Amino acid sequence: MGESVGGFEDPSAEVLAEAAAAFGLLASPARLHIMWALSQRESDVTHLADRVGGALPAVSQHLAKLKLAGLVRSRREGRRQVYYVDDPDIATVVRVMLGQLTVRSYQASAPVDSLRRTGG
Repeated sequence: MGESVGGFEDPSAEVLAEAAAAFGLLASPARLHIMWALSQRESDVTHLADRVGGALPAVSQHLAKLKLAGLVRSRREGRRQVYYVDDPDIATVVRVMLGQLTVRSYQASAPVDSLRRTGG
């Protein structure tokens, strides 16, 4: 059994492997952008490709990998396939990570931008 710190046991090897695989898939900027978009709302591949600025075949391949890993699901609506993030925890992790990095990026550039505007 793993060590307990702060009331939590260390995760099992299986859980660590599963998390590493999920984070590995999300290490691709394109797949991360797709997950971000899907964490906001479900979408079909055409709208996703437009939103993330990717080619339709490439976005389809990324979706297939995310679906195979269980990070994304889909359902048929008429002739189109609609994709969504089925696990609210995964959507939360993606939103929090990208949201925090966006805020940090904005905060880091704000003083420089204000100096540029004032001529300083």
